[in-house]
This record gives sequence, structure tokens and C-alpha cells, in this order.
Amino acid sequence: MKALFSRYKKLHLWLLANLALLSAFLLARRSRGAMNALTEGFTNPLRRMLGRLCECVPFSVAEGLYVLAALGFLVFLVLGVRAVVRSRHRSGTVYALVLGLGNAVLTVYVLFCLLWGANYYADSFTDKSGIDVEPVAVDDLERVTRQFAALVNEYAGDVPRAADGAFAGDRAEILAYAPKIYENLYEEFPFLEMTDVPPKAMRFSRVMSAMGFTGFYFPFTGECNVNVDFPAATLPTTVAHELAHRRGIASEQECNFLAVLASLRCDDAAYRYAGALSGYIYLANALYSADAERWRAVRETLDERVVADLRASSAYWAQFEGLADTVSNAVYDGFLKSYGTIGVKSYGACVDLLVAYFK
Repeated sequence: MKALFSRYKKLHLWLLANLALLSAFLLARRSRGAMNALTEGFTNPLRRMLGRLCECVPFSVAEGLYVLAALGFLVFLVLGVRAVVRSRHRSGTVYALVLGLGNAVLTVYVLFCLLWGANYYADSFTDKSGIDVEPVAVDDLERVTRQFAALVNEYAGDVPRAADGAFAGDRAEILAYAPKIYENLYEEFPFLEMTDVPPKAMRFSRVMSAMGFTGFYFPFTGECNVNVDFPAATLPTTVAHELAHRRGIASEQECNFLAVLASLRCDDAAYRYAGALSGYIYLANALYSADAERWRAVRETLDERVVADLRASSAYWAQFEGLADTVSNAVYDGFLKSYGTIGVKSYGACVDLLVAYFK
């Protein structure tokens, strides 16, 4: 064992450093104060600075890093196989290659925990806002769902429409407006205030759709990245959701709530419509599960233009139902649960916040 350690000393020291940092994080995350100090004093400002630096680049740096990582892995496999074939001590070479790859993956994971994972254990938006979230009564759920149905009907005529009646807003204009989205929430929630940067449109958006994603926040570059292939009626709330993550809010349910609220409060017609539509979708899905008859009664009040957008969205996402979507959602669900959240289902849990706030 000693000889093995000496022979691959650097790799083993790298492993020990990774394990030491990971252990320190796992211990520190038990302290809310420690996580607040880490996120507010270091990682959140660092990620915002990285985001401002990456704003200077016209493409998504995160997407570029994913491509480089994939190419690097292929090169590693090719060179690794060649090294094993040529080696006189094949078992040792295989061990070194596996240990090196494991170290690289573990280092990325440790850095991710420090840069982003800590936010799952720091004060949440609900903690800071003081919004009192209680169990939702069906009557309250129906009442707020009707409010949002009325809102989305009201705003449906304010946005451009295609020949089939579906939303036809300009995606570039939606992304360009992004830095203004949260301005009208700063007085009520001052801890949200910051200078925003426009999100990055993903070149491989179709791939994201196949995996079931509309956007993601990349903590290593501080970038908000959005899928620009899916129907654009809810693109504004996707943008607002990722910008909520940029504020250090880890919870998917809280980001969904903030995306709806910020979109409704802003001055852009496309965002207001998307906020009303997304809020209606979250609430209506919950109402359907609670009482299908009440859901049907609300659904029948929708404007045909709203129905056209709902149908366009359903038709688009139906084409991606399959293995890739199932696997990616299972992986993401496991990732969320590893940080103590309720998994992918937390995307629908913003209903509690919506009802508590709007009832």
C-alpha cells in the first residue's frame, strides 16, 4: 500500500485534498450561520462578478465548457487506452487513469458544492421575505386560479400573435429586456436588488429540449442560460426564473414564484402575459389534482388565444417524451434530493407561495 501511495503520490494527495474539502463542507452545512456567511460574503459576490465578466463574451461560456469537457473526455479515453496498451504495468496505469478521472470529477463536485450547493442550506427567499406559507385549501386554490385565468385572458391581447393565434413575440427582445425584470420588486424585497445581465441563448437548445430543460444557471461562470427553441409564450418566466437563481435562491419553487411575480410587476407586455400564463399553469395543475371538476370550470373561461399557447406548448414537448427526457429528469431529481429538496416536484410547489401571496 505504501509503495502504491508513493508511486502515485500526487494523485493521492489530490484525492485527500478533495475529501478534506468535501468533509469540511458537509460539516459546515449543518450551520445556517456558516452557510449564510459563505454565500453572502464570498460565493454569491464571486458568481455575480463572473457573470459580469462573461457578459463580455457574445456566446454562452458555460455551453463552450460543456463542449470542451465532452471533447476532453473523448481525448482522455483515446490517450488512456493507448497508454494502457503500451504500458508494461497495465493494472497500475488503469489505476492511475481511474484515480485521475475520479479526482477531476470530485474536484468539480466540491467546487460546485462551495459555489452553489451552499445556497441550499443558507436562508431561503421565504425566510428573508417573511411570507407566511400555510397548507392550501381547495377553495383558496380555486379562487387564485380564477384570478390568474382572468389575468391571462386580459393580457392575451397585448402580445403579438401568429396566424394560428399562438404567441409570436420576439425572443431577442425578451432576452434584451431581462435586466429590468426585477426592478419593481426591490422596494418590497430589497435583498433581491442587484445589477442584472442578459441571459445567454443556448446554441444547443434542441438538445436541452430533448432533456426536458428550458434553462439552467451555471455557477462556474455566473451565467443564466436559456433554451430558445420551445414556444416563447413562457420564455420570459424562464428568463426570470434563472435570474432568481443568480440572486442565490436555490429552491426551484421559490424561483418559479419569483419569476411569476417579477414578470407580472414589470412594464413589458410579453413578460406580464408570461407571468400570468405560467402562474395559471402551476395553479391549474394543482387544482386538477385536487378537484378535476373545479379545474374544468376554470379552464372553460380561458380565451382561445391562451388555449392556443397551451396547445402549442403541449405539442412541442410531446415530441421529446422518451428515454433521454426520462433519464435527465431522473438524474436532476436525484441531484435536487441530494441537497435536501423535494426533487423535480418542487417545480409545482410554488403554488403554496402563489396562493399565500395572492389570496
